[in-house]
Amino acid sequence: MTAGPASIDDARATLRRFGPVAVSGAVDSVSDLAIRVEDRLGALEVGARVEIETAAGGLAAEVVSLARGAAVCLPFGGVGGVKRGARAEFNSAAACVSPSRAWLGRVVNALGAPVDGKGPIAAGRRPRNLRASPPQAALRERLGPPVEFGVRALDAFCQARVGQRLGIFSGSGVGKSALLSMIARNTRCDVAVIALIGERGREVREFIEESLGEAGLARSVVIAATSDEPAMMRREAAYLAMTVAEHFRDEGAHVLCLMDSLTRVAAAQREIGLAAGEPPTAKGYTPSVFSLLPKLLERAGSGLAGAGAVTGVFTVLVEGDDHDEPIADAARAILDGHVVLDRRIAERGRFPAIDILRSVSRTTLGVPETGLVETVRRARALAAVYEDMREMIRIGAYKRGASPEVERAIEFHAALESFLAQARDECASAADAEETLARLTASHYGSEAA
Repeated sequence: MTAGPASIDDARATLRRFGPVAVSGAVDSVSDLAIRVEDRLGALEVGARVEIETAAGGLAAEVVSLARGAAVCLPFGGVGGVKRGARAEFNSAAACVSPSRAWLGRVVNALGAPVDGKGPIAAGRRPRNLRASPPQAALRERLGPPVEFGVRALDAFCQARVGQRLGIFSGSGVGKSALLSMIARNTRCDVAVIALIGERGREVREFIEESLGEAGLARSVVIAATSDEPAMMRREAAYLAMTVAEHFRDEGAHVLCLMDSLTRVAAAQREIGLAAGEPPTAKGYTPSVFSLLPKLLERAGSGLAGAGAVTGVFTVLVEGDDHDEPIADAARAILDGHVVLDRRIAERGRFPAIDILRSVSRTTLGVPETGLVETVRRARALAAVYEDMREMIRIGAYKRGASPEVERAIEFHAALESFLAQARDECASAADAEETLARLTASHYGSEAA
């Protein structure tokens, strides 16, 4: 008896209802980026994991698009050794990982496998979906108290709160990785989850040994996916970082989630989208890039009642120092604040090269009133006056004594620059930063600041 279309549809529905199930196929074709596999049953789904037979064992891949009778799969490793006709085993179960406290102090790859030479890691008892949705917006707790980053420029001019998502925007070579290392070492938190995505291979060990140190690593989980790894590994590292952060958040911890960089996650998704047949849009980025960003970033933040919170700091590499390029613009619209690093400030030798006039925290008004808001307002006003007159002062076109306001700004500028400069291994308390800035501002405003 030959089964009709209705019975085939029923069989497919049964397979999905009683999954996870294993379905096998065969490799139809292979390219540098993608592997095309037969899907005659039509039982596959986008996001399903695949194990492809190779001469050296098995190669993990993921289904990224479906066509009539075939699935396009992107591998998590090199395609060397994959032959036409090779067996492909599909698993309809969602991609999961089981974090535990044994992950603290360890370095893992995007698939959760240890890469630090310290042996296997004990898995937790509860598997977590790598593609989990964030908690329902109406049920999430509100932001918590201020976070101390240990960086004067941030704690004074861009004050953040527990559960906030902050972006660090800069061009290449301006110091965003150095600033991130200061935040990783100095911030007060219970657990740090650090995703190094698309980084140079040498930088991973440097970050662990020089920036974190033994004490910092002991409270951290480091996820590394270097620039030479496939796009799937770079994107998966971002999903894994958020999943591990959510695990510790649900245990009641305040988690600091650092990701360097969000731009390289977007670039990985662009590669995946193009391989899946998506049309390129703004600067070649595919539509899935702009749907990925909010899904990923919204997972950071406060949890439900009784849970902890994930404070997220994400670096954004702006191409050609254009802060209006597509990824920077999209990320800025989603994040709760942005810190801008300026190349001109770095060239003058002041680090971290934070531009306080262009850096904004959208939750500053929710910080308990301590007088800092008014102090920062006055300091920004003086800095803005100096910035407006900078070129005239530099070329000698401004005559001293012409404007009391400009005179005040000129005198304040040197003190402010000294305040904002901070050595990479220096940790400054938020209370000291507030007190010092208040004293500097009062000395230049005189009785007006009292």
